Amino acid sequence: MDIYIKLFEVLFPVFFVIGIGYYLGKKNPKIDTSFITNFAANIGTPAMIIFAVTSTGITFDIFKEYFWYYLLAIISFAIVGIATLYFLKTKDIIRELPPLILPNTGNMGVPICLFAYGTEGLGVSASITSLIILFHFTVGVFLADRKFNLNVILKNPPFYSIIFSALILYYSISLPTVVINTTEWLMYATIFLILMSLGIALTRLKVFSFKKAFVSSLVRMIIGPLIGFIIIYMFDLTGFAAGVLLIQCSMPSAVLNYLVGSMYSPKKIVDSVASTIVVSTLMSFITVPIIVYIALRYFSF
Repeated sequence: MDIYIKLFEVLFPVFFVIGIGYYLGKKNPKIDTSFITNFAANIGTPAMIIFAVTSTGITFDIFKEYFWYYLLAIISFAIVGIATLYFLKTKDIIRELPPLILPNTGNMGVPICLFAYGTEGLGVSASITSLIILFHFTVGVFLADRKFNLNVILKNPPFYSIIFSALILYYSISLPTVVINTTEWLMYATIFLILMSLGIALTRLKVFSFKKAFVSSLVRMIIGPLIGFIIIYMFDLTGFAAGVLLIQCSMPSAVLNYLVGSMYSPKKIVDSVASTIVVSTLMSFITVPIIVYIALRYFSF
């Protein structure tokens, strides 16, 4: 019974805040979320990375290891994603690949791992999210635009926070208490705002091709955790960090795929990306509780 109580404690706050966002989006379709987007991108996410990576007790070796483990996961996602889109006879596989390889490790994954495993889980999940952020603004932009744009990553504040945090870990530098306290407060504000914005986004994104979106989402939500299990088995991973890896492999497609696609891809591609995000997120309300249950039961402290 205890594990079911823990499961409820982990997931209810996340889904409840998403629900608040969905309610607000339905009540006021014209609600402006640009503040949330700008705050999260320029202040909140960098602060979250700095606090989660440098102040939660993880070492540089753990940061590096799970950074590389999840890189292997992304490569596996890409192979499966290309095969899936080829099977679906997708004309522009390159541009429609991002939602299959870049899951929502930030908006959903980080708070779930925090509630499941505390600050230790937060640290490992932030290591994984750092990689995903880098991929969004490098590989994600490249796939959406079909060309590499160095300026996008150089103008991206989270990029510098990742480098800063990695250096702090590598040289074992202790940050001043005022920095730790400030970034922690900003992190919790960011988690609330991005979860709420996810709920609002679900009221705006539409499903244009249900069959294609359903198959793509099914692959994302079923093959994702399967790849996580395989990596855990291959490298004999144990404990809460393995649970974090599994949870992060099981997340739905990130909303950021839509935001990047809307800037660089044709509308038809953007509509397809949006469809996968919506359907995979709805699927996650069923699949994620199952995966979190497995993680809590078999990969604990």
